[in-house]
Amino acid sequence: QIQGTIFPAPNFNPIMDAQLLGGALQGINCEKDVLIDVLTQRCNSQRLMIAEAYRDMYGRDLITDLKENLSHHFKEVMVGLMYPPAFYDAHELWHALKGVDTEEKCLIDILASRSNMEIFQMKEAYLMQYNNDLQQDIDSETSGHFRDTLMNLAQGTRMEGYADPSTAAQDAMILWEACQQKTGEHKNMLQMILCNKSYQQLWMVFQEFQNISGQDIVEAINECYDGYFQELLVAIVLCARDKPSYFAYRLYNAIHDFGFHNKTVIRILISRSEIDLMNIRQRYKERYGKSLFHDIKHFASGHYESALLAICAGDTEDY
Repeated sequence: QIQGTIFPAPNFNPIMDAQLLGGALQGINCEKDVLIDVLTQRCNSQRLMIAEAYRDMYGRDLITDLKENLSHHFKEVMVGLMYPPAFYDAHELWHALKGVDTEEKCLIDILASRSNMEIFQMKEAYLMQYNNDLQQDIDSETSGHFRDTLMNLAQGTRMEGYADPSTAAQDAMILWEACQQKTGEHKNMLQMILCNKSYQQLWMVFQEFQNISGQDIVEAINECYDGYFQELLVAIVLCARDKPSYFAYRLYNAIHDFGFHNKTVIRILISRSEIDLMNIRQRYKERYGKSLFHDIKHFASGHYESALLAICAGDTEDY
């Protein structure tokens, strides 16, 4: 059972919530606890209704007021919660592509894990928000087989729910050859299979790959390829197998390998909060021994920590 940590609030009243936020933001000292209590305990569609009530009440834009009154990572969390999911993905992709340096890991996280429908909505949002075509921007800001694979994913043409056992061994053979030969043509075949076959089909292909080569597909990719192309291929495989495990792994790396990579932690918590964050938390605890709640508490502080923990929604045994 896949589930998030944020649900629609019962007895929801957007006008009362807008008043609370208005009071918290208009005062001399911004009451950050009130912002956390309201925005992390409402689902995204409720937050959008609050923003509408806020505009009617104060004639002001809630996101603008949050940006003006808050700073640093706490601001990123509160503002991030206010975007509809497709617009949040678009916002993250835009900054990953158009920032000083291209943030390849952000592109990988988003494009390797989203469904066709999510990709379609994200491209629409990207066009509306930035008046740019996402695929053109990927084309101009990235390169090589990494770019080709991202472009393929951004088409959102993965087959859904379809599996054909009779072609699984054949696909596995193509993948195995691609890991042996490593020519441009083989790399193209590799990414075509990983980007377009259904998850159900890929499960069977990976099983056949293991039978043919005596090796797990992830190990084979890691041995044969390098750089962001390799990271992207592995991400696609891991997402096909189990998305919550992939995100648990990414969170663990972001918290431990880079001295707390805030952007990654914020993005994953917000974007998965209504989808599978509860499952991600479970995988995290199973795999790394410590809870996600514990690790965030250990590395973040202040209102920023409180906001992340509220989204993470830990249990008492997680402290």
